[in-house]
Amino acid sequence: MKKNKLDIQPLLHTGLGRFYLAALLATLYGFDVEAQNLNLAPRLVVNITIDQLRTDYLEHFAPLYKQEGFRRMLNEGRVYEAVEYPFSPVDRASAIACVATGATPQYNKIISQQWLNRKTLRPEYCVSDQKRVASPEHMATSTIGDELKVSTNGRALVFGIAQNEDAAILSAGHAADGAFWIDSKTAAWTTSTYYPQTAQAWVRAYKSVNNDKKGQLVNEIVTDAALSCITDNALGRDDITDYLAVTLSARLGTSMGQRQEMEGVYTSLDTTLGKLISGVEQKIGKDKVMFVLTATGDTDEPETDYEKYHIPTGTFYINRTSQLLNMYLSAVYGSGTWVEGYFKNQIYLNHKLIEDKKISYSEIIQRSKDLLKMTSGVATVSTSPYDTEITGDLWVEVTPGWKILNEDTNTSYQARTAFVPFPVIFLGANIKAEHVDTPITTERIAPTIAKCIHIRAPNACSAKPLF
Repeated sequence: MKKNKLDIQPLLHTGLGRFYLAALLATLYGFDVEAQNLNLAPRLVVNITIDQLRTDYLEHFAPLYKQEGFRRMLNEGRVYEAVEYPFSPVDRASAIACVATGATPQYNKIISQQWLNRKTLRPEYCVSDQKRVASPEHMATSTIGDELKVSTNGRALVFGIAQNEDAAILSAGHAADGAFWIDSKTAAWTTSTYYPQTAQAWVRAYKSVNNDKKGQLVNEIVTDAALSCITDNALGRDDITDYLAVTLSARLGTSMGQRQEMEGVYTSLDTTLGKLISGVEQKIGKDKVMFVLTATGDTDEPETDYEKYHIPTGTFYINRTSQLLNMYLSAVYGSGTWVEGYFKNQIYLNHKLIEDKKISYSEIIQRSKDLLKMTSGVATVSTSPYDTEITGDLWVEVTPGWKILNEDTNTSYQARTAFVPFPVIFLGANIKAEHVDTPITTERIAPTIAKCIHIRAPNACSAKPLF
């Protein structure tokens, strides 16, 4: 005859229940009850990603910081100083998806903010959704917020707030209660019908009360919305951990690179960050919240006129080169549209034509590489590191200093291989202050948060927690 087992899972979702469990373990195994109680999960996790934050600028302006922002995080937090993304290239969308999922684009499928849709041969936005305008449907794996929802049977509250929809949506995940961003046309807060009606109602109510923020900088507006979201949606009010993802920005403006503007951006960010941290702690309690801060590892820099300074440079025309490649493949394999399209530094081959002609894919790739490598300015040509359904078959990397130009869209970018340093900082939840100079990668953030709040890591995350 089987004995009835005590179901302790509901009890574990209360602070009292977890305390009694710690006491029981202490009795059985001689643990320190007080020490065990310190390991209780925080009521709220605030995951802050700052787009284009750089450690070198962060340190350079340190004497100008106040007590509650960067200075406090650097002094009281667990600071990982040598951080990088485990893939390249990195932009805001792919970076935030990696932080949220603990996985690279190979698994989460968010390779960048845009890619070329092979069916339409038009650029597709990473959070586009024909039915609901915007959603996380392109992201193929779970996020830390999703796993929190699963582990609490949907009772945890999960939100994402940012200036841009890709940051808000990807940071929050599939199961979020809401993702909110600023409409680029109306400059008003908005969301998607993908989210519950409560999210729509909150946006409408918030807009009606906070409809005039013209005097504020964007980071201040995002912070105000985040603090209101906490209050209005009762985040951190019970013993079930809630999750709020906030994206701020360290992007420079038109006078990019000037010291005065950089100083203004970082000192303003410091004030805003301090407002966010102190505001959250006042609402939730200093000992009941954990902050996580990192950056996108991306940076916008102005195109440099290297020719003016006699530095080797040039222009690689992706449209002309693609047309030349198509002519070459037609001469080898017969007339046809062998090159379907091109986008950024990627060239898309016609898979159906290759299959119909019964041509070896590896053979046509090798012939294409051989031709492209002979083109001026090309440093390397590689095949896609990801699923070719959403990426080009051939990735062209030009020599640093050279520019890739698409004359059809008049878009370009200049090749640079300079390393962009940025930190990962954990603050609160009884985390010991420490500076760690051991190199780490960003996919370890999600499993660390998961461990701190006692849930499973996202389903494509195989990285180990940092502590």
